[in-house]
Amino acid sequence: MPTIVFTIANQKGGVGKTTTAVNLAAALAEKKVHTLLVDLDPQANATSAVGVEKQAGRSLYGPLHGEGSAFEMITPTAYEHLALIPSEEDLAAAEIEIAQMENYLGKLNTVLDPIRRSNGYRAIIIDCPPALGMLSMNSLAAADYLLITLQCEYLALEGLGQILRNVERLKSAHINDRLQLGGVVMTMFDGRTNLARQVVDEVKQHLPDKVFATVIPRTVRLSEAPSFGKPIFAYDPHGQGSVAYRSLAQEVIARFGLLTP
Repeated sequence: MPTIVFTIANQKGGVGKTTTAVNLAAALAEKKVHTLLVDLDPQANATSAVGVEKQAGRSLYGPLHGEGSAFEMITPTAYEHLALIPSEEDLAAAEIEIAQMENYLGKLNTVLDPIRRSNGYRAIIIDCPPALGMLSMNSLAAADYLLITLQCEYLALEGLGQILRNVERLKSAHINDRLQLGGVVMTMFDGRTNLARQVVDEVKQHLPDKVFATVIPRTVRLSEAPSFGKPIFAYDPHGQGSVAYRSLAQEVIARFGLLTP
Protein backbone atom coordinates (compact mmCIF):
# COMPACT_ATOMS: atom_id res chain seq x y z
CA MET A 1 0.00 0.00 0.00
CA PRO A 2 1.35 3.46 -0.86
CA THR A 3 2.68 5.87 1.72
CA ILE A 4 0.40 8.82 2.52
CA VAL A 5 2.03 12.13 3.46
CA PHE A 6 0.15 14.43 5.83
CA THR A 7 1.26 17.90 6.76
CA ILE A 8 -0.10 19.55 9.89
CA ALA A 9 0.06 23.27 9.32
CA ASN A 10 -1.32 26.55 10.60
CA GLN A 11 0.33 29.96 10.40
CA LYS A 12 -0.90 30.71 13.92
CA GLY A 13 1.14 29.46 16.85
CA GLY A 14 -0.27 27.90 20.00
CA VAL A 15 -3.14 26.05 18.33
CA GLY A 16 -2.13 22.50 19.22
CA LYS A 17 -0.32 21.80 15.96
CA THR A 18 2.74 20.05 17.40
CA THR A 19 0.65 18.37 20.11
CA THR A 20 -1.55 16.94 17.35
CA ALA A 21 1.37 15.91 15.13
CA VAL A 22 3.08 14.05 17.98
CA ASN A 23 0.02 12.41 19.49
CA LEU A 24 -1.65 11.51 16.20
CA ALA A 25 1.62 9.91 15.05
CA ALA A 26 1.91 8.03 18.35
CA ALA A 27 -1.74 6.95 18.22
CA LEU A 28 -1.35 5.63 14.67
CA ALA A 29 1.79 3.75 15.74
CA GLU A 30 -0.15 2.28 18.66
CA LYS A 31 -2.60 0.91 16.06
CA LYS A 32 0.38 -0.69 14.27
CA VAL A 33 0.39 1.84 11.42
CA HIS A 34 4.07 2.30 10.52
CA THR A 35 4.48 6.06 10.95
CA LEU A 36 7.31 8.52 10.34
CA LEU A 37 7.08 11.87 12.14
CA VAL A 38 9.04 14.63 10.39
CA ASP A 39 9.91 17.63 12.57
CA LEU A 40 10.26 20.60 10.22
CA ASP A 41 10.09 23.27 12.95
CA PRO A 42 13.50 24.71 13.95
CA GLN A 43 12.23 24.90 17.54
CA ALA A 44 12.27 21.07 17.51
CA ASN A 45 9.31 20.74 19.89
CA ALA A 46 8.06 17.56 18.23
CA THR A 47 11.54 16.07 18.55
CA SER A 48 11.73 16.66 22.29
CA ALA A 49 8.08 15.65 22.77
CA VAL A 50 8.88 12.08 21.72
CA GLY A 51 11.95 11.97 23.96
CA VAL A 52 14.67 12.51 21.34
CA GLU A 53 17.43 15.03 22.06
CA LYS A 54 18.37 17.65 19.48
CA GLN A 55 21.72 16.91 17.80
CA ALA A 56 23.66 19.09 15.39
CA GLY A 57 23.48 17.69 11.88
CA ARG A 58 20.42 15.53 12.62
CA SER A 59 17.74 17.34 10.67
CA LEU A 60 16.70 17.77 7.05
CA TYR A 61 18.97 20.82 6.69
CA GLY A 62 21.70 18.85 4.92
CA PRO A 63 19.40 16.85 2.60
CA LEU A 64 17.53 20.04 1.63
CA HIS A 65 20.91 21.38 0.48
CA GLY A 66 21.71 18.19 -1.44
CA GLU A 67 24.00 16.81 1.26
CA GLY A 68 23.13 13.28 2.35
CA SER A 69 19.70 11.67 2.29
CA ALA A 70 16.60 11.86 4.44
CA PHE A 71 16.99 8.12 5.12
CA GLU A 72 20.18 8.86 7.07
CA MET A 73 18.25 11.19 9.39
CA ILE A 74 15.57 8.67 10.39
CA THR A 75 15.86 8.08 14.13
CA PRO A 76 14.09 5.36 16.15
CA THR A 77 11.90 6.37 19.07
CA ALA A 78 11.00 4.49 22.23
CA TYR A 79 7.68 3.57 20.60
CA GLU A 80 7.17 0.62 18.28
CA HIS A 81 6.07 1.53 14.73
CA LEU A 82 7.05 5.20 15.25
CA ALA A 83 10.20 6.72 13.76
CA LEU A 84 11.32 10.35 13.65
CA ILE A 85 13.29 12.71 11.46
CA PRO A 86 14.40 15.22 14.12
CA SER A 87 14.81 18.96 13.86
CA GLU A 88 17.44 21.33 15.21
CA GLU A 89 18.32 25.00 14.96
CA ASP A 90 20.02 24.76 11.54
CA LEU A 91 16.59 24.54 9.93
CA ALA A 92 15.99 28.21 10.80
CA ALA A 93 18.65 29.13 8.22
CA ALA A 94 16.96 26.89 5.64
CA GLU A 95 13.94 29.23 5.67
CA ILE A 96 16.10 31.90 4.03
CA GLU A 97 18.46 29.72 1.99
CA ILE A 98 15.81 27.60 0.26
CA ALA A 99 14.25 30.73 -1.24
CA GLN A 100 17.44 31.28 -3.24
CA MET A 101 17.52 27.78 -4.74
CA GLU A 102 16.05 26.46 -7.97
CA ASN A 103 12.73 24.67 -7.56
CA TYR A 104 12.60 26.20 -4.09
CA LEU A 105 9.07 24.98 -3.33
CA GLY A 106 9.84 21.40 -4.35
CA LYS A 107 12.93 20.75 -2.21
CA LEU A 108 11.18 18.81 0.56
CA ASN A 109 9.19 16.75 -1.93
CA THR A 110 12.45 15.72 -3.64
CA VAL A 111 14.06 14.84 -0.29
CA LEU A 112 11.11 12.78 0.99
CA ASP A 113 10.28 11.07 -2.30
CA PRO A 114 12.71 8.13 -1.83
CA ILE A 115 11.18 7.42 1.59
CA ARG A 116 7.69 7.63 0.13
CA ARG A 117 8.58 5.27 -2.72
CA SER A 118 10.27 2.77 -0.38
CA ASN A 119 6.84 2.03 1.18
CA GLY A 120 8.55 1.53 4.53
CA TYR A 121 5.92 3.71 6.21
CA ARG A 122 2.17 3.83 5.78
CA ALA A 123 1.96 7.42 7.03
CA ILE A 124 4.40 10.34 7.09
CA ILE A 125 3.31 13.21 9.33
CA ILE A 126 5.08 16.56 8.93
CA ASP A 127 5.01 19.09 11.76
CA CYS A 128 5.53 22.62 10.40
CA PRO A 129 6.70 25.91 11.90
CA PRO A 130 3.91 28.27 13.03
CA ALA A 131 4.17 30.47 9.92
CA LEU A 132 3.51 30.08 6.20
CA GLY A 133 7.18 30.50 5.30
CA MET A 134 9.40 28.44 3.02
CA LEU A 135 9.43 25.32 5.19
CA SER A 136 5.65 25.25 5.60
CA MET A 137 5.09 25.89 1.89
CA ASN A 138 7.54 23.09 1.08
CA SER A 139 5.56 20.78 3.34
CA LEU A 140 2.36 21.64 1.48
CA ALA A 141 4.14 20.97 -1.81
CA ALA A 142 5.23 17.52 -0.53
CA ALA A 143 1.97 16.39 1.06
CA ASP A 144 -1.01 14.41 -0.12
CA TYR A 145 -3.25 15.87 2.57
CA LEU A 146 -3.26 18.97 4.76
CA LEU A 147 -4.58 18.57 8.29
CA ILE A 148 -5.39 21.93 9.91
CA THR A 149 -5.49 22.34 13.67
CA LEU A 150 -7.87 25.08 14.76
CA GLN A 151 -8.17 26.37 18.29
CA CYS A 152 -11.77 26.76 19.45
CA GLU A 153 -11.76 30.57 19.46
CA TYR A 154 -12.90 33.14 16.91
CA LEU A 155 -9.48 34.52 16.05
CA ALA A 156 -8.52 31.06 14.81
CA LEU A 157 -11.10 31.33 12.02
CA GLU A 158 -9.32 34.30 10.46
CA GLY A 159 -6.32 32.21 9.42
CA LEU A 160 -8.37 29.36 7.96
CA GLY A 161 -9.11 31.18 4.72
CA GLN A 162 -5.46 32.16 4.27
CA ILE A 163 -4.09 28.64 4.46
CA LEU A 164 -6.85 27.30 2.18
CA ARG A 165 -5.99 29.98 -0.39
CA ASN A 166 -2.36 28.83 -0.30
CA VAL A 167 -3.49 25.28 -1.02
CA GLU A 168 -5.38 26.49 -4.08
CA ARG A 169 -2.39 28.54 -5.26
CA LEU A 170 -0.12 25.48 -5.11
CA LYS A 171 -2.64 23.44 -7.07
CA SER A 172 -3.38 26.10 -9.68
CA ALA A 173 0.37 26.57 -10.24
CA HIS A 174 0.69 22.76 -10.63
CA ILE A 175 3.29 22.66 -7.87
CA ASN A 176 1.30 19.94 -6.09
CA ASP A 177 -1.78 18.74 -7.99
CA ARG A 178 -2.49 15.93 -5.51
CA LEU A 179 -2.75 18.15 -2.40
CA GLN A 180 -6.16 18.06 -0.71
CA LEU A 181 -7.58 19.31 2.56
CA GLY A 182 -7.68 16.11 4.56
CA GLY A 183 -9.52 17.51 7.55
CA VAL A 184 -9.78 20.06 10.33
CA VAL A 185 -8.97 19.11 13.93
CA MET A 186 -10.65 21.33 16.51
CA THR A 187 -8.30 21.72 19.48
CA MET A 188 -8.26 23.21 22.98
CA PHE A 189 -12.01 22.67 23.30
CA ASP A 190 -13.55 23.84 26.57
CA GLY A 191 -17.03 22.38 26.80
CA ARG A 192 -17.96 24.80 29.58
CA THR A 193 -18.08 27.76 27.18
CA ASN A 194 -20.69 28.55 24.55
CA LEU A 195 -17.95 30.17 22.44
CA ALA A 196 -16.09 26.89 21.90
CA ARG A 197 -19.26 25.15 20.71
CA GLN A 198 -20.15 28.09 18.45
CA VAL A 199 -16.72 28.04 16.79
CA VAL A 200 -16.96 24.29 16.12
CA ASP A 201 -20.45 24.76 14.63
CA GLU A 202 -19.28 27.63 12.42
CA VAL A 203 -16.32 25.68 11.03
CA LYS A 204 -18.65 22.74 10.34
CA GLN A 205 -20.92 25.07 8.37
CA HIS A 206 -17.96 26.25 6.25
CA LEU A 207 -16.42 22.79 5.77
CA PRO A 208 -19.16 20.26 6.58
CA ASP A 209 -17.34 17.17 5.30
CA LYS A 210 -13.90 18.04 6.61
CA VAL A 211 -14.19 18.63 10.36
CA PHE A 212 -13.28 15.55 12.38
CA ALA A 213 -15.95 14.46 14.85
CA THR A 214 -13.31 14.19 17.58
CA VAL A 215 -12.56 17.46 19.35
CA ILE A 216 -9.36 17.72 21.38
CA PRO A 217 -10.03 19.01 24.90
CA ARG A 218 -8.00 21.65 26.68
CA THR A 219 -6.26 19.68 29.45
CA VAL A 220 -3.32 20.28 31.74
CA ARG A 221 -1.97 16.81 31.01
CA LEU A 222 -1.72 17.46 27.27
CA SER A 223 0.27 20.62 27.88
CA GLU A 224 2.52 18.91 30.47
CA ALA A 225 3.41 15.78 28.47
CA PRO A 226 5.98 17.37 26.08
CA SER A 227 8.07 18.65 28.99
CA PHE A 228 8.48 15.03 30.06
CA GLY A 229 9.46 13.96 26.53
CA LYS A 230 6.43 11.71 26.17
CA PRO A 231 3.34 11.47 23.98
CA ILE A 232 0.14 11.65 25.99
CA PHE A 233 -0.30 7.84 25.89
CA ALA A 234 2.92 7.34 27.83
CA TYR A 235 2.30 10.25 30.21
CA ASP A 236 -1.41 9.95 30.98
CA PRO A 237 -2.64 6.78 29.22
CA HIS A 238 -6.23 6.87 30.47
CA GLY A 239 -6.84 10.63 30.55
CA GLN A 240 -9.07 12.79 28.35
CA GLY A 241 -6.21 13.65 26.00
CA SER A 242 -5.36 10.00 25.33
CA VAL A 243 -9.00 9.13 24.72
CA ALA A 244 -9.36 12.03 22.27
CA TYR A 245 -6.21 11.32 20.24
CA ARG A 246 -7.00 7.60 20.03
CA SER A 247 -10.43 8.56 18.70
CA LEU A 248 -8.88 10.98 16.19
CA ALA A 249 -6.48 8.27 15.02
CA GLN A 250 -9.40 5.91 14.42
CA GLU A 251 -11.06 8.59 12.29
CA VAL A 252 -7.86 9.21 10.32
CA ILE A 253 -7.36 5.46 9.77
CA ALA A 254 -10.94 5.11 8.51
CA ARG A 255 -10.95 8.28 6.38
CA PHE A 256 -7.69 7.50 4.58
CA GLY A 257 -7.71 3.69 4.65
CA LEU A 258 -4.45 3.42 6.58
CA LEU A 259 -4.87 -0.16 7.75
CA THR A 260 -4.80 -3.11 5.37
CA PRO A 261 -8.25 -4.76 5.30
